[in-house]
Amino acid sequence: MGSHLLLKLTQGNCSVRALYRTAESLKQVKKIFSYYSDEPSTLFDKIDWVQGDILDIPSLESAFQLVTQVYHCAAYISFNPSDFKVLERINREGTANIVNMCIATNIHKLCYVSTIGTIGRTVNGKKADEETEWSRQHANPYAITKYLAEMEVWRGAEEQLKMVIVNPGVILGPGFWENGSGSFFKTASKGYSYYPPGGSGFVSITDVVNSMVNLMNSEIHGERFILVAKNLTYKEILGKIAQSLGKNPPRKSLKIWQLQIGRFLDKLSNLLTGKERTITKSTIYGLKHPSTFNNAKIKKFLEFEFESLDEQIEFSSKLFISEYS
Repeated sequence: MGSHLLLKLTQGNCSVRALYRTAESLKQVKKIFSYYSDEPSTLFDKIDWVQGDILDIPSLESAFQLVTQVYHCAAYISFNPSDFKVLERINREGTANIVNMCIATNIHKLCYVSTIGTIGRTVNGKKADEETEWSRQHANPYAITKYLAEMEVWRGAEEQLKMVIVNPGVILGPGFWENGSGSFFKTASKGYSYYPPGGSGFVSITDVVNSMVNLMNSEIHGERFILVAKNLTYKEILGKIAQSLGKNPPRKSLKIWQLQIGRFLDKLSNLLTGKERTITKSTIYGLKHPSTFNNAKIKKFLEFEFESLDEQIEFSSKLFISEYS
């Protein structure tokens, strides 16, 4: 997300300052830039880099000097209930720091990147929209802390901060194959026969970044927007990616009892090795009760049309193959 946003902003000749934590993260930005430009270093060097952290107020004070717009994409992602305190500190407290700095320095506008995990669930197959009531019940710890972070942004709005919130679905794009949505490509490349039940809303990284920039350059504020191009089952999305990678699509659905066994083994692996958890009670609940999402609001406000997911999948798959062949 952050790397693709920086690419979009530098290509538009904006004066850009970015906060980074480690030198390793800068290498990843250069890698993403190289996917789209023959001169990635030229674009990279346009950025005024400030090493810091959203929990470190002095570094934020340096980063906010002479800034007019702020895109807040930083977050800690984990679905492990035992990580809740860390998640809350980074996602809620870190966002509170960003909001406070925006208010203190009279920032013109803030764009906060949230998640569809903070959109409420519906019943009877109706699509959820921005007004669907959210409940903490059955929500994973990441979604809970992102919801708390949204509350900090709305607090800022009450103090006259102009803001927009975007709630992207599962973001499809290249470069981060080991974690997040990038792992869909890694999984599909292995040709597994099984797929998880349920599904989600999916969107290309290009559409997310374009929506954010267009919202920030508009007069729109005090609103939140679902960013979902299409609602797909996991069978459908894994099948599309597998096909683009030249692999056989999965054909067998994992049963809930298999997922329950997987949850036990996943928890045991976490306890013994510290490996990140991927299957929890809230994960299984979400697979049993998938939500679908209504994207009409962003289309109406921006006269926006989402790009084909197939095009993004093909583009990302070609890059995946070139890196792993």
